[in-house]
Amino acid sequence: MARKPASAAPEPVLGVIVPAYNEERSLGDVVRRVLDEPSVRQVVIVDDCSTDGSLAAARRFISDPRVIIKQHETNRGKGAAIRTGLDAITAPLVLIQDADLEYDPADYTKLISPILRGRADVVFGIRGFAGHSAYSYWFVIGNRLVTTATNILFNCYIQDMETGFKVMRTSLMRRLGLRGNRFDVEPEITGRILRLGYRIYEVPIDYSARTREQGKKLTWRDGVKALFVLLNIRLASSRSLFGEPDPYHGERQRTLDASLTGGGGRESSMAVSED
Repeated sequence: MARKPASAAPEPVLGVIVPAYNEERSLGDVVRRVLDEPSVRQVVIVDDCSTDGSLAAARRFISDPRVIIKQHETNRGKGAAIRTGLDAITAPLVLIQDADLEYDPADYTKLISPILRGRADVVFGIRGFAGHSAYSYWFVIGNRLVTTATNILFNCYIQDMETGFKVMRTSLMRRLGLRGNRFDVEPEITGRILRLGYRIYEVPIDYSARTREQGKKLTWRDGVKALFVLLNIRLASSRSLFGEPDPYHGERQRTLDASLTGGGGRESSMAVSED
């Protein structure tokens, strides 16, 4: 049964990156659901050298002016696909949508609402409170461990570091200096955001985990790599991570602080105009 959105976005403000590697079975359904969301301005599908019919499935949407298709000639990984997609994003907000059916685009309105209200620049969708089906006890425990490590290393409190639903200002994501090529991009995004001093706003989402037989690609090795990525980011110098100091971050955080102390305001596309 379709869920009623919490509130409607005043205009399309969201650019959605869809990294895809051998997702022929689900890609078409995912893209249709994404395009049905009123908040979506553009969709960038990045085929990461799939060996099945994923690229053909993506090309069925080429007639929609909101859809852009990019292709890697070699398999480079999710992180590289995200960077390729980000280069094509022109919308003021950006979200990563996996090409499977684990994450529901119907949650977009909830995810972007704190940014539209000027309450945050980064929002994570946390799995487990709205609705959650897991296929593995150890997968859940592993996620809790890397999330706990994140909280300890960065003195923060988030509940789902590895969530695939991360939305933020496009202008901020471009400044993260992402380098990870594969699943290490998830802890890298989180670690870099926290090193810059941003607070992550979390909202509950629905989540339906895939099994290995259904195409789940993440393994325990990715959890171990995540710990090393987080530790490296925590110990690295700001200059090595981000280069010269950027006044953008101080200005954005002062704006957020003023909005929070002033109680925020009504949802408005003005809150996400490009910087």
